[in-house]
Amino acid sequence: MLLASCSKNLNPSIMFKTPDGYQYDSLPAEINYEYVIAANDVLSLRLFTNNGFRLIDVTNDENMQQIQQLNTGINYIVEYDGIVNLPLIGRVDVSGKTLREAEQYLEELYDEVYIDPFIMLTISNRRVTVFPGDYGSGIVIPLTNNNVTLLEALAQAGGIAENGKAFKVKLIRGNLKDPKVHFIDLSTIEGLKQANIILQANDIIYVEPQGVTLRQVVAEFSPLLSFVTSLITLYIVLVTVD
Repeated sequence: MLLASCSKNLNPSIMFKTPDGYQYDSLPAEINYEYVIAANDVLSLRLFTNNGFRLIDVTNDENMQQIQQLNTGINYIVEYDGIVNLPLIGRVDVSGKTLREAEQYLEELYDEVYIDPFIMLTISNRRVTVFPGDYGSGIVIPLTNNNVTLLEALAQAGGIAENGKAFKVKLIRGNLKDPKVHFIDLSTIEGLKQANIILQANDIIYVEPQGVTLRQVVAEFSPLLSFVTSLITLYIVLVTVD
């Protein structure tokens, strides 16, 4: 009973376990090499007119604050349903669009207000969580570039840990109530094709750690062995006394 109890406590920090025969979600046949706008993204919008001429009069000193905002962009949050509320054109759906697609889409909408509008979009606050295989340790990595791959994120996290299984990497994405779980084998050159997938905001990369090691077995059973040794010693002492 003691042995069974101890065995259940081995590797308690392993996360996201899947049962035998679990059906992983297939990766897209054609990998999208561009980031797709998602809920909770913060869009930084810079809007120009006349196909690149600034919308505001840069010679007007009263507009210096607006000039500052124009240079850095004005931030707008993409709501839970993919809608973003923008000046003049109101609420528009940008979810599922790449930055280029969203720019073209918004230029068409603003064309009804301005002459030859020119739009530049960037996204901030994007991040992914990486568990590199060192049991419970993890790191949150901001996606500073638009098109960060799974391999790049692992590199930023310090690579796969010594205890990690390169042949058992899980990419978890989407709604965590019903997530899509993709299985990726990075132990072979063929796995590089899958490692080139573009990460989306809030993706989770989980490298499964190695199973029970000899060191862990010794550490877990040392108290039990000490207890048994003490009982044997006590028994020998009692028998000798009798």
